[in-house]
Amino acid sequence: MNKKIFVFLSILIVSAMALAGCRNHTGEGLPVNETEAAGEGREQEKKILRVSEAFVLETLNPHLDYQGWYTSIYGLTEALFAMDDQSSVKPVLAESAEAEGNEWTVKIKENACFSNGNPVTSGMVVRNLKNAGEINPRFSNLLDYNYKIIDDKTFRITTVEVYPTLLNDLASPELAIVDLDNSGDMAKELVATGPFVISKFEPGGTVEVARNDKYWGGEVKLDGAVFYYMPEADTSLMAMQNGELDSYTSVTSDAAEIYGQAPDTYKLVTVPATRLQFYILNENRLGAPVRKAINLAVDSEAIETYLNGTVTSTSGPFSPTAAYGKAAKAAVDPEGAKELLEADGYILNVDGYYEKDGQVLSLNIAYYAARSLDTLAALMQEQLGKIGIKVTLTCEEDPDGTYIATGDFDLALYCMIADKASDPYYFISCTLAEGAPYNCGGFSNGKAQAWIDELKVETDREKRAELANRIVQLAIDEDAFGYVALFNKTTVMRKGVTNVSENCPFDFYFLTADTDMD
Repeated sequence: MNKKIFVFLSILIVSAMALAGCRNHTGEGLPVNETEAAGEGREQEKKILRVSEAFVLETLNPHLDYQGWYTSIYGLTEALFAMDDQSSVKPVLAESAEAEGNEWTVKIKENACFSNGNPVTSGMVVRNLKNAGEINPRFSNLLDYNYKIIDDKTFRITTVEVYPTLLNDLASPELAIVDLDNSGDMAKELVATGPFVISKFEPGGTVEVARNDKYWGGEVKLDGAVFYYMPEADTSLMAMQNGELDSYTSVTSDAAEIYGQAPDTYKLVTVPATRLQFYILNENRLGAPVRKAINLAVDSEAIETYLNGTVTSTSGPFSPTAAYGKAAKAAVDPEGAKELLEADGYILNVDGYYEKDGQVLSLNIAYYAARSLDTLAALMQEQLGKIGIKVTLTCEEDPDGTYIATGDFDLALYCMIADKASDPYYFISCTLAEGAPYNCGGFSNGKAQAWIDELKVETDREKRAELANRIVQLAIDEDAFGYVALFNKTTVMRKGVTNVSENCPFDFYFLTADTDMD
């Protein structure tokens, strides 16, 4: 694949779309300073940041699925706690939390309030936690806890057993605290605590936010922001070059190279991050020899080279510098992969593909276009083709609503934050535990599940790391998953734009009260 030609053609193809798409939005629905830009220049007294997002938002309910990541990005919602730039838990709406055994006492900040001026109370917080537990399977454990309201600003959570990572859970943006009495069904309206409020919401399209004039956390510097849905990376590049965007994250290597050539116009910030590119091998469709052959053929270091500067190849889901990131995988071995297939009865046909009993070994790779997964899919198709495996690609816009939910794939590509809070339990419980939402390829191992149950309650950090390494290694050895690369988080800003969480390794933060622009 000729990288330069591919990028050049992609830019030519999307240029007209990018221009038309953004300009169509400026005709209606954009803030006043945008629509007057052509004739009068941007109003200096109005600061409206223009941003692209690669994912579509269908509802404003932060408790559903991963919607809270995007309401957090938009500056609409806040949780009791959050992750800081050093990957440590910090209080936000909470003042403090103290643990004694399996009891946690949480105090809420006295001045914390919603955008309508109503105070954040213990009763409302508990209702939010229970609501999230009811509608989001990943937080169903919240329904198992006992809650006691001590006063308007203090409450107690009693977990079933000692649960050392409760604060990590409470820092999840999906556990945003909203005014449940004044947010309707949260499909198109939302009253929350963030520095911004919703001003216009098109499900599946543009999102506009405005300053929260009653923000409890201090002065909000921007007047508002507009988030355009742009799933294709080249569209964001062209829109940025055309002056129609001010900032965005998940910048590709080719775009970064272009921005780097204009340092007087753009500022690029790259930080090591925790978002993982990986694939799930469907054990319900693929036998052990085929799965092993696939993992021997996928060359993550070659993929890192191709995605120059945006990812770092990895053996496991966590950084190798972490105590729980010591997993190892077999070296790339295309010839060994072929030997495995031939030992399993496959014969190379005249077209260069393996077949058995008259059936060509053909795999379907399901993916979505964001997070460079389209490029990853194409590279894997090429690498697997070289060892005689035919690959077809299926692109879906909503992976969680399609192949992740149905299991209709041979290989499923996905990208998610693996290390949300400097602890391995979140990712392991989401992908390797029985019944987990991303354990959709048939992985089931009693030994692994016993270790996962032990990890959930273990308080000793060294023992937690040891358990995590054992669990991940077992999944690798079974060829249930393939871990490809950890993203570096790269943010581009037009000169004058500041404080878009560019130094934070987590990409579920973006707008803050301190976000500003010249």
